[in-house]
Amino acid sequence: MALPSHATASQRISYVLVRIVAGFGFVFLIAPILAIIPISFSSGSFLSYPLPGFSLKWYEAVLTPYPWLSSLRNSLIIGSATMVIATILGTMAAVGLQNLRFKYKALLTALLVSPLAVPVVVSGVALYFFFASVGLLGTFAGMILAHTVLATPFVVITVSVTLQGFDPTLVQAALSLGANRFEAFRSVTLPIIMPGVVSGAIFAFITSFDEIVVALFIAAPSQFTLPRQLFAGVRDKLDPSIVAVAVLLLVVSTLLILVLELLRWRTERLTSQKR
Repeated sequence: MALPSHATASQRISYVLVRIVAGFGFVFLIAPILAIIPISFSSGSFLSYPLPGFSLKWYEAVLTPYPWLSSLRNSLIIGSATMVIATILGTMAAVGLQNLRFKYKALLTALLVSPLAVPVVVSGVALYFFFASVGLLGTFAGMILAHTVLATPFVVITVSVTLQGFDPTLVQAALSLGANRFEAFRSVTLPIIMPGVVSGAIFAFITSFDEIVVALFIAAPSQFTLPRQLFAGVRDKLDPSIVAVAVLLLVVSTLLILVLELLRWRTERLTSQKR
C-alpha cells in the first residue's frame, strides 16, 4: 500500500524502514529453502558446497520405482483420499455451524478445530495407541483417517470464513420455490462458497502431503509417504537425491499456494463486483 501524497518526511522514512526490515525478514526465511536447489543439481556423491559440477543424475534417481516413486504413489493416494473426506466433513461442519443456534456453539467450534492447537506429537502418540487397539496401525485406512483428523480443521476454517458473507435469505428463497434442503445447498449455497471449499481442499491435500510426524508413529514401510521416505533417507544415507525430492516437494507446495492465491484474488474480485 502506497503512502498518501501528503505524508510527512518521518512517515516516509518509517515506511521505507518497514519495507527494508520486511525485505530482510523475507530473505531470512526464504534463503535457507532456496539454498538446497543448487545442491540437487550436483554431480558429486555427497552434499557439499562448492558444487563439483552440474548433473541431473539425482533427479533420475528419484524416478526409480523404489523407494521414491512408490512413496510418491502412497502420498498421492493418501493425500487425495484425505482431501475428499476432509472437504466433505469440513464443509458439512462449517455449514452446520453457520445455521446452528446453540448456546455452546463457540465451544463446539473450538472442539472441531482443536487438532490445530494440539501438538502433532501428542496427536501421533494418541493415534498410535488408538489405532493399535482397533487394528488400523500400519494400514492405508489408518493413515487416511489420521490425516483427515489433521486436515479437516483447515476446511472448517476456510469454508466458515467464506460463509461469513453468505446471505441466508437466498436459501430461504430456494426453499420457498419448492427446493428441499439438499437441492438448495447444491444449487445455491455450494456455488457461492465454492472458492472456500476448493481452498480448504487444497489445504487438506497439502496437510496430508507434507505430514511426517504422525506417519512416523503409524505408517508401516508399505505406507511410507514421500516425507516419511525422505526422513528415512536422511537417517540411513545422506545423498543429493534427498535434496532433489525436497526441491520437487517445494515446487508442488509453491504451485498449490499460487492456486490458493488465485482463488483468493478471484473471490475478492467477485465480492468487489457485487458491491
